[in-house]
Amino acid sequence: MMKAIVFDEIGSPQDVLKIRDVPIPEVKAGEALVKMGVASINPGDFLFIQDLYPEPRKPVFPQQIAGNHGAGVVERAGPGVDLAPGTLVAFSHERLWAEYAVVPANRLIALPADFPIEKASQFVNLITARDMLHQSEIQAGQWLAVTAGNSTVGVMLLQMAKQKQIHVVSIVRNKREDLDLQALGADEVIELSALPESLGDRIGRITDGAGIHAVIDCVGGSLMGDLIRGLAFGGRAIIYGGMSAETFPLHNFDILMRGVQVSSYVYRYFFDPTTPEDAPMLQELISIAQSPEFVVPVAGLHALEDFQVAITETAMRPERGKRFFAISSANG
Repeated sequence: MMKAIVFDEIGSPQDVLKIRDVPIPEVKAGEALVKMGVASINPGDFLFIQDLYPEPRKPVFPQQIAGNHGAGVVERAGPGVDLAPGTLVAFSHERLWAEYAVVPANRLIALPADFPIEKASQFVNLITARDMLHQSEIQAGQWLAVTAGNSTVGVMLLQMAKQKQIHVVSIVRNKREDLDLQALGADEVIELSALPESLGDRIGRITDGAGIHAVIDCVGGSLMGDLIRGLAFGGRAIIYGGMSAETFPLHNFDILMRGVQVSSYVYRYFFDPTTPEDAPMLQELISIAQSPEFVVPVAGLHALEDFQVAITETAMRPERGKRFFAISSANG
């Protein structure tokens, strides 16, 4: 038996999650049993618990185990799986807030044994940040605006953009004393709670009237509307989340007359597994993230038994940073 965080009905995570002892899952051909090291707590996990994902990402009752992203070590490989026990792996799958998980081998990303476990558990966000920066088609010397700048993806985007000599405006609701975005490379940090002028005016002054060339947003609402209207001609806006309950108001001409493109991003392995062709990209990300200079902020590590505090802090105070379930010392 193993400990796991489960739910038996759709609802708010604070209300429906429980911790129980459940059977360790059986390993089939093409799968591996992974001893979980760290599992991150993400907005997407909450969407799954509230049954807001499309098929086939739907809860199955009873005792649906929560959690969609994490890292651990291979405990046992099923027939046809060429992964040695003890291999450190990162993955996006399901049923991961538990001491063990069974994961299809084609969803496992093998990592060096000394790869930092908190970065391993966020490898999905490394891929997300890299993909969205590529999708934006932004070039060196141009301006990129990143909303939720204190978030894990926001911090990763900032660092990746600076490596490419892209100017970055990090937009936050409130600054964090423990996270210096300018030290990580932000040219400007806009704190919305203390902004004495309109967002458009501030961006105009920052960019000397050139405007933002790309926006990567997970907030939405009036903030996104203002940012789209502040895009330079031919600018791009990429949406990967919706923290605000509000819609963003725009007129067709806000997009049409300036050649703006608005698109979405869904994690590339949300439905499909990795492919051999992805190996160079994944190796590049391993090299980038393995550097001690590449920062992945951690707000808190929690035991599975501490799930109520971890879930509440994530839901009520997301601006304080990413929280994780520390399940075992997977790579020492």
